[in-house]
Amino acid sequence: MTIAHWQVSSFTAPYTTAGNSALVTAPPWFYAGWLLNISFAYAPVLARGWVPPQLGEATGIGCVHFADWQACSDGRELLDPVYAQYKETIVVLQVRRPNGTLVSFCPGIWVDQDISMLRGLLQGWPKKFGSTWLTRSLPLQHPAAAFLQQGSKLGASLSCKERRLIQVTATLTGQPGEPLGFLSDPSLGLVGWPDLTKPNEPANLQLIRPLIADKVQSQWHQATAKLSFLEHPYEELSVLGAPTVLNASAGWLGITVQGAVHVTD
Repeated sequence: MTIAHWQVSSFTAPYTTAGNSALVTAPPWFYAGWLLNISFAYAPVLARGWVPPQLGEATGIGCVHFADWQACSDGRELLDPVYAQYKETIVVLQVRRPNGTLVSFCPGIWVDQDISMLRGLLQGWPKKFGSTWLTRSLPLQHPAAAFLQQGSKLGASLSCKERRLIQVTATLTGQPGEPLGFLSDPSLGLVGWPDLTKPNEPANLQLIRPLIADKVQSQWHQATAKLSFLEHPYEELSVLGAPTVLNASAGWLGITVQGAVHVTD
């Protein structure tokens, strides 16, 4: 049985005629946030279980992004910030596509807000709940402000199901930094849901690319960093082994997600 000719205003569940209780509204979605980014090297063979062969081959370079976001649709969320603010940890792997181009692919991302989780799943970001903490830099010359200058120290961690999964310490060098990870390479994601009426069949997965516009960035600030992936009874991040830090940076980013397109090549 399908439901037709019902005037539903909801973009996502719950579906109602008014649509006010829908968890996520239709794009555009606007994001602004503070990010700590750590690029790392690992043995590419370790990513084979995470990167679909049709996408390409892992290059052996990845990035962890710790992010403190503020997001909105029509702006009303900024007046009720429990709907706007969240923190998340993003792990991306650089992949070389069959045509030679480089993209970022996300095998793991953890967030503390249900709205962000669903928006991410719709874009092909495999979001799960997790607890992210990261040092904020404030525009004050004060010991508690982590001012953006040489010697300022930053820390970040991710815990999932009460167990720490990633931890980082970083020190600003006072030099200009670089955009890393998904900040420099376009991102591709997998979308698809299993059909509960056919529980023995896998989900029909499709590659999509989010449509990003209005990208604005502050100056990125270079850092040195130490990065650890910790053992977890279910999360698979530790299969990448002990990461070798290549670079680190911190700064602010703003983007708009307008929708997505299917990737066919």
